[in-house]
Amino acid sequence: MSDEGRLSGGYVPDDRAPGVEGEATATWLTYTVGLGLAILATIVSFVVSQTNLLWEPGVPVGLVVLAFAQIGVHLVFFLHLGSGPDHTNNVLALAFGLFIVFLVITGSCWIITHLHDNMTLAPMQ
Repeated sequence: MSDEGRLSGGYVPDDRAPGVEGEATATWLTYTVGLGLAILATIVSFVVSQTNLLWEPGVPVGLVVLAFAQIGVHLVFFLHLGSGPDHTNNVLALAFGLFIVFLVITGSCWIITHLHDNMTLAPMQ
């Protein structure tokens, strides 16, 4: 292919950004499987919470496991976050975001607990 098309701003059929060599594209089947798994995880969550399928103290743990499964389905099938070498920055950004969310939630719970302890009324004598 000549440089004339590139210099004049013409369309070059295989013109890609650097680092996008051979990137796999998602197909209809990928999105359908992801949707099916997301719907299945949602239905199972409702069944677990509304029936006696799990031992009563184990229901919150089961819901947390299903929530993480739901997050995994969304990350893999819809956001296309993989473990390949070209996804390293995405995984690091996700890990940093999760770390910040963990810090905010943990810090908020810590502050609320100490406020509760310090602001409760002393028993009247």
